[in-house]
Amino acid sequence: MNRIDYDAILHTILHLYIDGYNEHDAKKLGSAFHKDAWIFLFDKEGNFRNWHIDDETFAMWAKDEGDDPIQPRIISVSQMGDIANVQLAFGDRWLDCHNLARIDGVWKITNKTATYSGLASPPWSPKGE
Repeated sequence: MNRIDYDAILHTILHLYIDGYNEHDAKKLGSAFHKDAWIFLFDKEGNFRNWHIDDETFAMWAKDEGDDPIQPRIISVSQMGDIANVQLAFGDRWLDCHNLARIDGVWKITNKTATYSGLASPPWSPKGE
């Protein structure tokens, strides 16, 4: 992966998605995702849910008033031509896989798949041990 793509992929993830979430900025969140993006997740109880990510989702995420800003740990970044995947961990709460596509020269998240970290099987360790 070249440095330009790596930086652009991380810009989408860190500066649009994560900063948008922490800054309660629905517009910034929306600019990280493709208009047809989906989310798939296993919640804290292990229930599977999925939905089309839209303006209502961005507004909900922007209103989230968690205790502290989310601080992701990048587990991996991979790219194959015009597609990429970024795996993130959020402390001992969530594990995310974000798939991205370079569309018209811009990296957009096309889907997010997440699980509550308490449901993940070893060798996962929230502290990266």
